[in-house]
Amino acid sequence: MASLVAYDDSDSEAETEPVGSFNATTQMKDTSDVVRPRGRDFASGVLGVMEGGTLPAKHASCEDPAGQRLPLVRLWRSDPRSGPSQRLQWPTTEPDFTFPSNEPPRPSLWTSHTPAGHVPLAAARFKQVKLSWGTYDSLEPPFCAQTKPEPPDQNGSSLQRKRREDCVVPYTPKRLRQGQALSTETGGSKDVEAKGPPVGRAAVPLHAAPRVSEFIRPYLDTEYKETEISRRVLFYLRGHRGPVNNIQWCPVPSKSHMLLSASMDKTFKVWDAVDSGSCLQTYALHSEAVRAARWSPCGQRVLSGGFDCALHLTDLETGTQLFSGQSTFRVTTLKFHPKDPSLFVCGGFSSEIKAWDVRSSKVVRSYKATVQQTLDILFLQEGSEFLSSTDASSRDSADRTIIAWDFRSAAKISNQIFHERYTCPSLALHPREPVFLAQTNGNYLALFSAVWPYRMSRRRRYEGHKVEGYSVGCECSPDGDLLVTGSADGRVLLYCFRTASRARTLPGHAQACVGTAFHPVLPSVLASCSWEGDVKIWH
Repeated sequence: MASLVAYDDSDSEAETEPVGSFNATTQMKDTSDVVRPRGRDFASGVLGVMEGGTLPAKHASCEDPAGQRLPLVRLWRSDPRSGPSQRLQWPTTEPDFTFPSNEPPRPSLWTSHTPAGHVPLAAARFKQVKLSWGTYDSLEPPFCAQTKPEPPDQNGSSLQRKRREDCVVPYTPKRLRQGQALSTETGGSKDVEAKGPPVGRAAVPLHAAPRVSEFIRPYLDTEYKETEISRRVLFYLRGHRGPVNNIQWCPVPSKSHMLLSASMDKTFKVWDAVDSGSCLQTYALHSEAVRAARWSPCGQRVLSGGFDCALHLTDLETGTQLFSGQSTFRVTTLKFHPKDPSLFVCGGFSSEIKAWDVRSSKVVRSYKATVQQTLDILFLQEGSEFLSSTDASSRDSADRTIIAWDFRSAAKISNQIFHERYTCPSLALHPREPVFLAQTNGNYLALFSAVWPYRMSRRRRYEGHKVEGYSVGCECSPDGDLLVTGSADGRVLLYCFRTASRARTLPGHAQACVGTAFHPVLPSVLASCSWEGDVKIWH
């Protein structure tokens, strides 16, 4: 029976102690005039000890001042640790309390995030910040306690209070979730702004002198030789705290010692991947994962896009932001126009592909298809056409998996390219022959003609790796003799382009290898990245 009384009392309203009363939870004398919740006493007591204070020598007694033994209910109220059901109530939930009326109501947990200046109680403990009940009201409650304060005369049910205190997210019906996602993707919100620093904001410039690497200089004045197969690891680049989505060498030969990597940790990095293997600079311009990042043809700028729907063009030498745009969907792929570097095409979680002009910061063309997501984009015929791969994989997906577009008129050239029921997460163009490769979720690389009607080769297929739903990239060597692809099991596989035989298998990474890139100048250097967050340079 005492157990039932304890459970009923745990969901009741917080009881305020009179001024100067004895608090049994912290076993300290209360002389403050501020009403305090019991969940805060232990932390403040520990902080007091950390600051050089001492605990009282006399502990709370189980008897009242008159010397009589207390009943069980009164004993539990004075010391909750002595209750018979205390072991079933850990951790103790914090009772509701009311903020002072002279302060504005703080935002709710479900409508805002933790403020930027918020200092948690545990962090304040390490910073040696002395907290007292007189200054307690100026601090924000912890993340799990940031609920909207209720007026004293408004009493909600105990179940609702318990859900708020335990940070239980209320259930949202599927229909409402779909409506919220649709409004986010279509830009239904009127106050949507580009996240990240504004245009022209001065960032930290690249920590690199305008020099040519000593390893690359001998190859600049000579023609590219035959690609050599890499065998060992030259550098092991670690610095990302999330999966690395893609990597790309700088396209300018004299600056090709720099490697660009985009990660799910909301940043993209520039590395010196030839001389020292060090990180030259880290750019945190996005508020969500950076899904795509590309070098500009001049090798001085980087275009990035991510899950925050933001697009940024950054000058690496000065650190300034030259272009900033806000897309209506999450960006997953970016490609510069091969002839006009002021134009680029982006696709993502939408049925549209949009072409942007960085000079006017506006969308100049839109390409609409009956799909849900664009996986990759590849330019053909010197920029007059481009291909898009989508996530359509149904019985009638022959008209949607790979689509050829006319860049100027935004018309579909062909939609009968790939006739198998597999999606193609990445596309790659051969440097010397009019063909392109498509990475498929059927665990093979398919070869297609790069001119109309874009026929698929039935005789040549590159098999042996695994895709398994990852966005595994593929690429051709500069001379076109070798193909390289990652694998879901972490391997790096090289194939002979002519015979479709496997040339070599590198035991690359512990998790899925999603990106590979041949060096544009050095004939024996290869880079790979993985879902584990590391980048390896092979030689």
